[in-house]
Amino acid sequence: MDALTRTSIADSIAAVSEHVSSVFLRLEDWRGVVQDFVRSRGGEVNRAELDSVVEGLVLREFARPHGSVIGAGFVSAPGFLRDAEWHLAWWLGDRNTFGVGSAAPSVRRLDAVEDSTDENFRDYTALEWWRVPVGTGTRHITGPYVDYLCTDDYTLTLTLPVCFDETVVGVVGADLYVEDVERALLPRLAAVGAPVTLVNASGRVVLSTDVHLATGALLRLAGLAETLRGGDDTAAAVRLDDGHEVVWCPGTGLALVVRPARR
Repeated sequence: MDALTRTSIADSIAAVSEHVSSVFLRLEDWRGVVQDFVRSRGGEVNRAELDSVVEGLVLREFARPHGSVIGAGFVSAPGFLRDAEWHLAWWLGDRNTFGVGSAAPSVRRLDAVEDSTDENFRDYTALEWWRVPVGTGTRHITGPYVDYLCTDDYTLTLTLPVCFDETVVGVVGADLYVEDVERALLPRLAAVGAPVTLVNASGRVVLSTDVHLATGALLRLAGLAETLRGGDDTAAAVRLDDGHEVVWCPGTGLALVVRPARR
């Protein structure tokens, strides 16, 4: 690759990291606010108190000009709240069309089933956006996936664990439409001049300048799965046997896969 291509790849990596990290930084602020509140109550918190704190955070987020977050909030660990075994303090933004039909969307509370005896109840602790950050103690991006609970569209869910006395009491999180991420990042990736695909740690396509690669598809390249499993945000670029180059985007858990120029 020539120097111009290298520079364009570096610019693309920076763009991806900045776009994702800006949301994670706000989630880290939210985590601090929630942890401070829980600490001020000695770990004894009820649903209404928590909802009030979280609602203030997410409403400010939805009011941000040109904001990309379309759903956000806090999901409680089972048994943490005094008056609710399960609880989602989650709001949908006014660009989120989930469940509104032909009506114009507005900022609203997610109507979630929290009664574990209800046939429609879903144990969210089994879902990736809960399971991975709680298990690792670090930030995590789930997706792209079609989120039938909150968006009904291809979504990225960013989550962070929230703790009190070294015990996880929940996660804070935010949803992004993949199409919004595409709109922000595809022009930067297109500047590379070679087909570039952004994948998650499982090799699923988030977005690509190759029109033949759809969001959510598994990018099948020899050695890619092993490279993604063995790497991390600080790993050096890896060239696969067929010439594709895999470059991590720091702070995101995502990687760029650049196809070699055809000769």
